[in-house]
Parts: sequence; structure tokens; C-alpha cells
Amino acid sequence: MEDLFTLPDLPPHTELLDGSLIFVSPQRDPHSVMIDLLVAGLRRTAPPKLRVRREMTVVLDEGNGPVPDVIVLHAEVVSRERTRYEATDVVLAIEVISPESRRRDEQYKPRKYAASGIPHFWLVEMPTDDTHPVVRTYELDPVSDTYSLTGIHHKRLQVPAPFDVDLDITWDAVDSL
Repeated sequence: MEDLFTLPDLPPHTELLDGSLIFVSPQRDPHSVMIDLLVAGLRRTAPPKLRVRREMTVVLDEGNGPVPDVIVLHAEVVSRERTRYEATDVVLAIEVISPESRRRDEQYKPRKYAASGIPHFWLVEMPTDDTHPVVRTYELDPVSDTYSLTGIHHKRLQVPAPFDVDLDITWDAVDSL
């Protein structure tokens, strides 16, 4: 794991999954803007004890250091010197699906996040047609260490956990940024 942070000239947002380096493809504009929308909305509504970060490595175990698109974490662990966070620091991990990472974002990463005890996970689908983005929200079942679906959100993301969130997730909101 330490090699991930000491190897020279790695591309930005390189992930370590099951001991293999994964080089992330460049993002499409809607993907990047949706991340901005989520970060801005979550920062506006997060309680003082939580912080929101984008594209930071989360160390799950010795062989896994994925880079979620957005994380919400405990404020007391945040510092200017941090290059990564531990799974125990994270309250919510969010993945915005891109065509190149669909399988990892939908299947692989949620299992890893759940096994590491991250309490909440959101999966954001960015359609290629005129239908609106969709956010699926999940909560960790501590008995099975798997995520249970808590909602499927179209146009508006309204959830009570991990804190009250109410965000417009329409294309109009995305395109306005």
C-alpha cells in the first residue's frame, strides 16, 4: 500500500484494487460536473462534525486503496497534510458511474466498501439520453456486511442519512454549473 503513495509519476487518481494498480480514464464533463454538484450540496448541508472531499484515496486494507468520486468523513481526521483516509474515517462513499468503470463502480467497489465497514454508499448513474441522473442510496447491514438499498432517486435526492440532504439532481441543475 505504501508504494501507491511513493511511486513517482503515477497518473492522478490511480487506484489500488486487489493489489493491482488501476489507471483511471479521463472523466467526461457531465461526470465531473455531477461530482461538483454533489460536493457543493453536501458541503452546504453537512453537519459541522463531517467534511466532504472529492477523489481522495481510501485505504480499505493492504491491497485496496480505491479513489471514490466523493467521500464524507469525520471532521476530526481532516488535515492539510493528508493524502489518504482510512475506511473507518469515512461515513459515505459515492461513485459516479462512467462507462469505463461501470463494473468496478456497480459491483466491485460496493462490496469492498461494505466489507470495510463504510456505513453509507451512493451510486450515481449518468444516462446518455435525456432522462435525468439517478442516485441509488444504500446503507450497510452490519449483520451481513453488505449494503441494502434505501432509495432510488430521480430529479431530487432527499435522504435523512447520513444527514439530511435535499439536492436537485436534474440535468438543469448539472448543466447550470
